[in-house]
Amino acid sequence: MKTILNVIWLVLSGFWLFLGYLFAGVLLCVTVIGIPFGIAAFRIGAYALWPFGHTTVERRDAGAPSCVGNVLWLVLAGWWLALAHIVTGVLLCVTVIGIPFGIANFKLIPVSLLPLGREIVPTDRPFAAR
Repeated sequence: MKTILNVIWLVLSGFWLFLGYLFAGVLLCVTVIGIPFGIAAFRIGAYALWPFGHTTVERRDAGAPSCVGNVLWLVLAGWWLALAHIVTGVLLCVTVIGIPFGIANFKLIPVSLLPLGREIVPTDRPFAAR
């Protein structure tokens, strides 16, 4: 079932969201300072491409640097990526068939706003990072 949902997701919004994260990652990797943020964008882009069957958990070893990095991320890329998830989620919720995919978009908003200090894990082992 996860495969079917992921394929439908890919067609409806996953590919375009992945391109947004890819674009943000490339822009952030232009400078040496932005490389960690670019890597985070690529990681979340892969999650946005195939979200069903995966979830995010907080990393216990993330400290103050990830908090500072999240503030920088929010200013540099997070707000417009979250806006893309909001717009796509609202558009998908217009139809009955698109409601589960719209809800999946809304679940991606927190990780798009504050990605550092979070890890993407399969849903069959959500406590693997703890």
